[in-house]
Amino acid sequence: MAGTLIVKARARAVGVGAEIAAERPWRERLVALFHLLTSFALSLGYLVPAAMLIGSAVWLGTVVAVPLSEGPALPPGHFLAGAVLFLVLFPAAATLLARLACHIQRSRLENVFGVVETRAPDPTAPSTGPARLAGYVFGREAWSALLYSTVAAVQGIFSGGLILGLIGFGIGGAVGSLIGLGYAAAEGALYEALNTSPAPLAWIVLGPVAGVLGIWLVLPLVRLEVVVTRRLLFDAPEARVRRRLVQLRDSRSRMVDAAEAERRRIERDLHDGAQQRLLSVTMTLSRARAKFERDPAAARALLEEAHSEARAVMAELREVARGLHPGVLTDHGLEAALPVAAGRCPLPVRLDVDLAERPSRRAEGVAYYVTCEALSNVAKHADARSVTVRAERVAGTGGDLLRLTVTDDGAGGADPETGTGLYGLWDRVDAVDGELRLYSPEGGGTVLTADIPWEA
Repeated sequence: MAGTLIVKARARAVGVGAEIAAERPWRERLVALFHLLTSFALSLGYLVPAAMLIGSAVWLGTVVAVPLSEGPALPPGHFLAGAVLFLVLFPAAATLLARLACHIQRSRLENVFGVVETRAPDPTAPSTGPARLAGYVFGREAWSALLYSTVAAVQGIFSGGLILGLIGFGIGGAVGSLIGLGYAAAEGALYEALNTSPAPLAWIVLGPVAGVLGIWLVLPLVRLEVVVTRRLLFDAPEARVRRRLVQLRDSRSRMVDAAEAERRRIERDLHDGAQQRLLSVTMTLSRARAKFERDPAAARALLEEAHSEARAVMAELREVARGLHPGVLTDHGLEAALPVAAGRCPLPVRLDVDLAERPSRRAEGVAYYVTCEALSNVAKHADARSVTVRAERVAGTGGDLLRLTVTDDGAGGADPETGTGLYGLWDRVDAVDGELRLYSPEGGGTVLTADIPWEA
């Protein structure tokens, strides 16, 4: 995973590589230029859905206006045919064509610039039957697609027309003027041609300037198109709500699985450790009771053995409890608990904690869990030599945040899909409306950042 990304949940829109690379400017500008020209050509088709709706509105206005002006009314058969055509078929075709336009735009942005949206089914939509078809053709998302296709058409015509005008007419006019003046010079009429009209000289001077301006405007116009597409297509209200519903459903399922796995781990630890030790203590006490009358010295030795074993059981139970929620975290806060987590890591861990006061207990618990899991992942998968853990209080748009950053110098290339526990971290942070970000280029180490609401 090159670049910074929010650890992806299934069915969440993720923009990867949307910014145009700066190290190959001319190649990227050429790609962007062809993209704008293609947008200009497609924009004429994107206008068809809006034109069909305008046609339906004109027909409806005509039908309403004719009786009001006491003109001849439409025959019933013509009125019914017109109503079916303009009030049913035209709007249905318009929304379907708009959906096609949106699909084309998604594919173009994905193939050219890597702007990807993982689309998911709407959990609130009917699954089968006429209701699903009606929702697909006339639902809110269909009308949103029509709005976007119209905006994309206007934007494509404006951007493509501007670039065509600046580059085509600018460079074309300059080249044409040069050819004309060259022909006039060959005929010996250059002075007369310049006296007749100074326009060729103006074209020669201003044409290249217009062409350079057009080439410079290519990247800003493409970025504007990407921003508009994300805002209207990927980040439309219904798309955000749908993604959030699917995200919560998947997150809930993963948290249930994680809780069940943790329950089985605790049960296994208790069965294989504390339970066996307690059984041994019980058997030792039974042997001591049997020897109490006949051999007090042996009974006393068995009691000492049982006492020692009981103390070991208590220590083991404390370790199990500390794994769930360490007492030092509750009593003294995150600043005191992080050294405990760092001490269990087999790698050297540098702590940088800058917390003037304690956040909420829930925020501390999430931060401690993220630290423990992140250090465990580094030890198991990163092939790192050292780790740095930083905790600080930062200002956020919705209030202060507890920012936890875990940085290692390992191999990088961390991927949530490979079972490294990153989805579990994301679920834990997302449960308190926090955000988890991962930067892990191949060979460049990994930076895991968790922003947790201070008063979570």
